[in-house]
Amino acid sequence: MTATALIDLSNGRIRPELLAQVSDEVAQVESELARQMHSQVEMVKNVSHHTLDAGGKRLRPAFVALSAKATGLPYDEERTRKIGACMEMIHMATLIHDDVIDNSATRRGRETASAVYGNTGSILAGDVLLAKAMRILAEDGDLAIIKTTSESVVEMAEGEVRELETRLQFDLDEETHLEILRLKTASFIQCCCEVGALITGAPKEISEALRDYGHHVGMAFQIVDDLLDYRGDKAKTGKPVATDFREGQATLPLIFLRDKMSEQEASVARQKFGAGVSDDEIRMISDWMATRGSYEQAEQRALEHLQKALAALALLPESSERDLLETVAHYVIRREL
Repeated sequence: MTATALIDLSNGRIRPELLAQVSDEVAQVESELARQMHSQVEMVKNVSHHTLDAGGKRLRPAFVALSAKATGLPYDEERTRKIGACMEMIHMATLIHDDVIDNSATRRGRETASAVYGNTGSILAGDVLLAKAMRILAEDGDLAIIKTTSESVVEMAEGEVRELETRLQFDLDEETHLEILRLKTASFIQCCCEVGALITGAPKEISEALRDYGHHVGMAFQIVDDLLDYRGDKAKTGKPVATDFREGQATLPLIFLRDKMSEQEASVARQKFGAGVSDDEIRMISDWMATRGSYEQAEQRALEHLQKALAALALLPESSERDLLETVAHYVIRREL
């Protein structure tokens, strides 16, 4: 998420100095993360730094800070950065664990921690990161933030288990799939936005508006991710094309394609789903998705969530900070990674 991209999407509504301020705060979060990666245990330190050094958009701490700013209320910036780092550490722990579960060799174009340090060490180091994040929340002591975050972490974990339960279900329905997206992705982005409001002591209606915004941005984010899985640039994503199909995970592009295939085509796709599909077969199925409107349908779902996210922001006071949240929502839809 570059400043240039945000300026282009904002149509001149975002002041450069506000972007500079946000960039500085994200840099401060990065410093806090580096400090938190220290450990007396070498494996923990290595896995943590390996994951941190892989980079990332740092969207979650950015949502905490931007939501706090958008309330228009005073808040403690140092506290916000620390809690933002906590949210990113939770996210990092889930990435480490996901790579083990999915047996992923690469992420963002480089080897995963599990590929370098092994599954057992990576799982345990991810557990340490999660424990350190919980320690930050305990030291902060705000029960509302602790409750909101812990509930979201439970939902994320349940979402991952629910996704595992539905693996290899070629006929997975849209409603069940969207509930999995809500649990595993949208819940935590929603949490980050709500926590930003809680830090400022914002009134209930403002907290709920930011919570709704985070939910819909999170849903759009994951739908776009699922689209990019099929039509993204492998050189940029660092992952094979159509990983979801290869692993037997039905997402919206496939769900929307099913009723657009002949019986023979559906039989072929069902047989290959999660069962050793070739690159040529992936190209064929991806072409069906593109030419028969499946991608377009999935895009429409993402756009519907974008509109709901923007509607939620209308309840916040007008400000450049609110404009920036709107721009970030548009970025989520249009991103290429």
